Amino acid sequence: MKNYVMGVDFGSTTTKTVILDLKGKMVAACVASKGSISAEGVQVSMDGALAEAGISRKEILRAVSTGYGRRMIDIADQSYTEITCHARGAVALFPQARLVIDIGGQDSKVIAVGGDGLVSQFAMNDRCAAGTGKFLEALARAVQVPLEEMGPMALAATEKLTISNMCATFAETEVISLLAEGQSKPSVLGAVHAAIASRTVGLVARVGMREPAVMTGGVAKNKAAVQFIEQALGAKLLLPPDPQIAGALGAALFALDEVTTPGAGVDEEDQADDTMLIARGCATKPCQKPKEVPLVGPMR
Repeated sequence: MKNYVMGVDFGSTTTKTVILDLKGKMVAACVASKGSISAEGVQVSMDGALAEAGISRKEILRAVSTGYGRRMIDIADQSYTEITCHARGAVALFPQARLVIDIGGQDSKVIAVGGDGLVSQFAMNDRCAAGTGKFLEALARAVQVPLEEMGPMALAATEKLTISNMCATFAETEVISLLAEGQSKPSVLGAVHAAIASRTVGLVARVGMREPAVMTGGVAKNKAAVQFIEQALGAKLLLPPDPQIAGALGAALFALDEVTTPGAGVDEEDQADDTMLIARGCATKPCQKPKEVPLVGPMR
């Protein structure tokens, strides 16, 4: 019996899979990190979710993909943009949400959500990984601190320093210069997180601040990033128990919609897709229709 739907968020650095039963209850979720745009990561994430649910692929009635590599998953029956899926997932977790701040490995997005739960406006960082997980990874290497220790160390900052350049390469040069001047690692990392907060506030300004605001994506697991963004916005952020799975949850909910309400569509999807391609500097025809790569075998 096919009694489940699946959402797969094929991100730039991790793949997230969520499985729902036909009543909309989440029965499994799995996050896998196997490098950038990794076919292995997709397989590990899906297999992990299936194992957690105690089911096989042949019990999945419908699958929807989202994320950077959403068109590269050949088992998906449909795909939607991260904008659409993150909004849907965040609102499912927090129905009162009116703003979604998603900071992932390669990009960051701010999504305004209407009272109907639909996307009303959004903004993305354009053609640059400034303020994302990749930005943090690069500066963690510069400071020679494990990525998971950056947040706690930044919260121990005693000096208020400034990093003026959000390009990872130039920011790394600034970080090295500050350390050479004798500034402490906590204070330097505080400046790094303050820069991320400033970048995020700039994105929020493009759509307008609305509350309540939800933060999703891997960077939401960094306590310092959350705290600095809250201080910069002057507002508390709602945090899901696992902020990385919001997009996959949204994809799974769309799969459920397609099962329970055949023909259900998402009006803003094409517009969101075109805008995202332009924001990523990828609006040429070959980029709009990338070659499909069979990452995972068909469901049998």
